Amino acid sequence: MDRARKKELVEELNGVFSEASLVVVTSQSGLTVAESTDLRSRMREADASYKVTKNRLVKLAIVGTPYEGISDLFEGPTAIAYSTDPVAAARIAVNFSKENEKLRVVGGAMAESLLDEAGVKQLATLPSLDELRGKLVGLLNSPATGLAGVLQAPAGQLARVFSAKAANEETV
Repeated sequence: MDRARKKELVEELNGVFSEASLVVVTSQSGLTVAESTDLRSRMREADASYKVTKNRLVKLAIVGTPYEGISDLFEGPTAIAYSTDPVAAARIAVNFSKENEKLRVVGGAMAESLLDEAGVKQLATLPSLDELRGKLVGLLNSPATGLAGVLQAPAGQLARVFSAKAANEETV
């Protein structure tokens, strides 16, 4: 790889580290092309990315970003999973590592908070931003639904009373 291409990769990775909300570092020894392609497609579906990295170039690119603290994790065959959603990349990486022992989550960072392997796995169990938004909308709608039910109940009771009164008068 020539010097210009290396510089371009460092700048690209620096941009990734500057924009990502979450970076997960994985050790991926022996992943086949098909397995790697499957992982990348899962990441794309969740608006996340997965990139096999050269450790020396990553250590250069990480300087001056909030993720400088994870530079120690880049040893051996590594790759990064990253996303703007603070949960997506962690969830996909952790789930894939459960299915395939060739991929191992090493650690990561969210903004300036460093995460070890257990921290990334715990983060993966949290609901995504879209799921949280859905729950919030559901919570906001439930009081209105309850209020409508409460307001309809007295009218229904009145209708039953009038119906019973009419039925009583017909029998007399």
